[in-house]
Formats: sequence, C-alpha cells, structure tokens
Amino acid sequence: MTPSSAPATRQTPVTVRVFTQRFSSTPRGARLARRLALHQLDTWGVPYGSETSDAAALLVAELAANAVTHGRVLGRDFEVALKLVGQTLRIEVSDTRGELRPHGPGAPHSVFPPLAETGRGMLLVEALADRWDVLDRVPVGKTVVAELDLRS
Repeated sequence: MTPSSAPATRQTPVTVRVFTQRFSSTPRGARLARRLALHQLDTWGVPYGSETSDAAALLVAELAANAVTHGRVLGRDFEVALKLVGQTLRIEVSDTRGELRPHGPGAPHSVFPPLAETGRGMLLVEALADRWDVLDRVPVGKTVVAELDLRS
C-alpha cells in the first residue's frame, strides 16, 4: 500500500456528552428533572450558579412543567435529554401527547391579561434559548428542543 500524497489534516475531536432520564408526569417529577439536570451540568463543568446553569435550569423547569401540565397522559412518563456537543447545550423534553403543542419559534403568542398566572412559559423559553423548536416524537408525542450556546 502506498502512502497518500495528501497532507494529513488535524481535526479537533468532538466530545459529546448525553444524559437521558424519564420522570413521572407529576410536579415532583418536574422538580426532580430540574435538579438532576443541574447536577449533570455541574459534573460536565457547567458550575451551579453560572449564567448557563441558571438559564438551563429555567428552561428545564419550564419545559418539564409544560410536559406535566399539558402533555400528561395517564400512566406515561416524560423524558428529559441533555446533550453537550462542542459549545452547544441541547435540552430536549418529550411527552406522549402530540396534539397539544406550543406554537413554534417566532409565532405570535396569545395576549394574556397582566395578572394572569399562566401563559408566559414559552415566551420565557424564547427569551432564554438561542434556538428552540417543537418536533414530532416517534412513535407518539412531541419533543420541545431548546439550545444554548455556551459562552467561555
């Protein structure tokens, strides 16, 4: 075999870290999802109390609360996945109820009375996430994805 005449290019390896966990579709499950997500981020080097950690905590809390409140199907869990790929943190929250979906990014939101106690969650997601979307989940349900670009 003859050696290649093309010079070898050096590529930076991509480190992918993944955490996936299912939780009961209850308020307790949503709280646990937030706590375990923060613990996992801390073990990956995103320290508690940092800007990224705080934003991720709010995103996981809101998306998990939505999965419990609007995506709950009796006897079915919801799932949280965190993926740290290069300089991007991807948060995925999946539930088994596909017919109730938030409007996608950039869609006009309903106007809520100033003192309403609900209805602002996806506005929070839109404000905190660098990107977000709602995807179909196979075989049933939906996944809401939010991404944060990590700052050094």
